[in-house]
Order: sequence, then structure tokens, then C-alpha cells
Amino acid sequence: MRYAVRHTTTYTYDDLVTDSLGVAHLVPRSLPWQDVASYDVQVTPAAGDLEADVDYYGNHVTYFQVTEPHATLVVEGAGEIEVVAPVVPDDARATPWEQLRPLVATGSSVAAPPEAVDFALASALVDHAADAVEYAAASLAPGRAVGEAVGELMHRIHADFDYDRTATTVTSTVKDTMERRAGVCQDFAHLMLACLRAHGLAARYVSGYLATEPPPGKERVVGADASHAWVEVWLGGTTWLALDPTNDQEAGDRYVVVAWGRDYGDVPPLKGVIFTDARRSTMQVSVDVAPLG
Repeated sequence: MRYAVRHTTTYTYDDLVTDSLGVAHLVPRSLPWQDVASYDVQVTPAAGDLEADVDYYGNHVTYFQVTEPHATLVVEGAGEIEVVAPVVPDDARATPWEQLRPLVATGSSVAAPPEAVDFALASALVDHAADAVEYAAASLAPGRAVGEAVGELMHRIHADFDYDRTATTVTSTVKDTMERRAGVCQDFAHLMLACLRAHGLAARYVSGYLATEPPPGKERVVGADASHAWVEVWLGGTTWLALDPTNDQEAGDRYVVVAWGRDYGDVPPLKGVIFTDARRSTMQVSVDVAPLG
């Protein structure tokens, strides 16, 4: 599938901002199953300093500074992406999950690359909550094939937790999600990461977009899509299995990968610092993932 992607964030302040410094994860990754034909990040008012770089995990990062006084700031990433569904070999799915624990050395363990070791550790937003350990144990039975085990865990999270935008915030913890039995895609991704890492598996947080489909007989609503989050589990070598607990499915050609990290804190679409006397501000986000055929 080929998509035209546009992600626009508009900040409005009730007084002038004299200096705005930002960091953006908006440019999708180039991957074996994802080709970035073109992509650009624009800042309005024009940034006096705009630099592109790559972070520790290989994500594209845009740094900018706007020193022109402004009451409105617009940051937009836009371009064209072509995606095919990733292929995960059956033999990788069939590996017993205990053999894929980078921090547990056994005679049958699969050798892990450094990035897999990193994603097996707890992180700031994904700790090894006791409730998550117990919850995951029901799926991670001894000797069970990793594909079957993590797939069932995804199904259970989808069935046991309600999608509710009012249940959590961006600072909510895994414990909060477990207690409220509700959340959004970020929360479900963090919960699944906690479940997997607490049992020694390596898993990473993926930030990107999911191309939505309008109801039958309805036209697409431009700008009504949203940022999305899911999980990738290491299956050995360079193979990762992408799972979306929010929608109870493997990630296919409707998923656009922007960035990955230990948790949301590594890859928010935008973060920064402003200098202003403003007391109030608003943020509006518009995301559009339009199929091009």
C-alpha cells in the first residue's frame, strides 16, 4: 500500500512566545518492508535553526528553534510512504519463548544482539509491575511457542481492557492501567511490554500511524486519523513480530512505522521548551493517512 501521510500539530498561546525549542519524531523509518519515497518537516513561523539527525535507536529526529515572537506554532510532517506486510517465518514463531530471553543464559538460548538486550530491561514508563508478571504468566506456559504465547497475550489484553480516552493520561503507569482495566493504545502497548519484559522477553514500543477505513458507504474524513502505538517482540536474529493489542491483530500493510524505543518517552511526536509569559495554551493535532493505491 502507498500512503500520503500528513501529521500537523498546532500550538496556540494567549501571549507571545519569544523562543521555542522542539524535538520531533515525525519522519518514518526506512525499513525492508517500508519505503519512504519523500518526507519533509515544516515549522511555522520559520525556524531559525532546523536540523535532522538520527537517535540511538536509528529513528529520524528533527530539532528546531523558533526565535521569532509568535502566538501560534505549527509543526507539520508530510510525505509518501509505501508499505508491505512484514513476513515472519514460521520457524521463528515456533521457538519456545524461554529460549528468547536475552538476560537469561541457558544452553538452548538464542544469541541476542545488543538492541534486544536493551529492550528486555525495564524502562521509565514500563516497570516490571507485579500484577503484569502474574497476568502474563497465564499465556507464557513452559515450552510454549513464542508466536502462540505472545499472540494469546495480545488477545487477552484486547478482551480484558476497555478502550477509554478518559481513563488515563500520557503520564499513567502500567499499574494505573491494570487497576482501571482501561486506557488507550499507548497504555496497552506499555502493558504488553511490561508483561513480556517481566518474563525476560525483549520487546520494543513502536510509534506510528494506522490507516483507518471509513464505515461502509461513508467517505474518508481528512485529518481524522491519529498517532498509534503497538509492540514488536524479538523472535531471534533480526526478526521481530509486530502486535497491536488495541486492535487485536498483527501489524500489516496499514501500519506506518515512525519510530521505536523503550517506551513512549523515547519517541513522542513532539516535545520541547518555550519561553513566554503565556498562562494558557491549546494543542490541536490532525493526522491523515490517505491511500494512494
